[in-house]
Amino acid sequence: MNNAFASHFAKSMFVAVSALVILSFIGTRMFTHVDLNLYGYMIGTLVFLGGFFYRFIAWGERPPTKIMIKKGIKLLFRKSTPKTSVNHLATYKFIWNRGIYRWAQHMMIGWGCIISCFVTFPLVFGWMYFTMEEGGYYTIVGMGIDIMTVPADGIIAFFSYNALNFSALMVITGVCMALYRRLKNLQARAEQQFMYDFLPLYLLLFISITGLALTFINVFLHGAGHYAMSLIHQYSVIITLIYLPFGKLAHIPFRPLSVFARNYREHYAKKSTKTCKVCGEGFVSTEQSNDVIDVLGVNNLEFQMKEGFHLAELCLPCRRKYRISKFSGFATHEVPVKEANQNAKG
Repeated sequence: MNNAFASHFAKSMFVAVSALVILSFIGTRMFTHVDLNLYGYMIGTLVFLGGFFYRFIAWGERPPTKIMIKKGIKLLFRKSTPKTSVNHLATYKFIWNRGIYRWAQHMMIGWGCIISCFVTFPLVFGWMYFTMEEGGYYTIVGMGIDIMTVPADGIIAFFSYNALNFSALMVITGVCMALYRRLKNLQARAEQQFMYDFLPLYLLLFISITGLALTFINVFLHGAGHYAMSLIHQYSVIITLIYLPFGKLAHIPFRPLSVFARNYREHYAKKSTKTCKVCGEGFVSTEQSNDVIDVLGVNNLEFQMKEGFHLAELCLPCRRKYRISKFSGFATHEVPVKEANQNAKG
């Protein structure tokens, strides 16, 4: 199959677009329920896929990434994978250790975006839609199958039609928390950049506000200005989708690969641990240390020291002391005293 395409990018795009067309064909009952008002979102999604595959393939072709993905797939069915997936993709436990405020901020933004995607993309590609029945009832259709019929003024219909409003409120809350932290936290203020740190937040904020404005116009203004606001909202979503693979928001679709990295570290750490050539303490798995040495060799980066060890065979504290010794002329890496700040946080 690889020989039928000019590149991995071409193959990925062909497979992805073909899958979307097939799913849309099934979901819309042979394209009989297509909402042309959502056509712009569909085009934006296809452009996003192009940018995502371009970025992912460029990143995935790197030697260290290849190793992590290859071994991560083999370890995907470990018993701990469900727990790791929940911690990294659902509860964000790894952020909890950095503080409750940052955890709440990421929960609001993360789950707000996830909910909006779970609602928007099925509607855009026709995988889910609603049909109006007689007597004030709606039928929820999923992948061309009538799932359930609910009252138009019932609780299920209420949450179905307001899911995007709830997700918008979550995103607005999380973005405001993030902006407040970036304006008040001294470390964040010193490191942040407008295009990389602020622009993604402003885009999410603009999408959420214009989305809520559509609901406000329909409910309180009886649809006045709906056409103009719908175009503004649609263009903001399309621009964000095009920008997403190339900015800070790219970590959202890449985040699932953190499960691969976690499995990789945990699995091989249980097998055998690499001991530091200087202090003798275990600091990383033998597999990871060997992989680092192999990857450096592939990139023609040799860190074999004249003392008879590879730099990757030293733990971080000893590695720092060894580098200091090269500048000072004093063999600090041979001093058995540990660094005072080797376990410092921040």
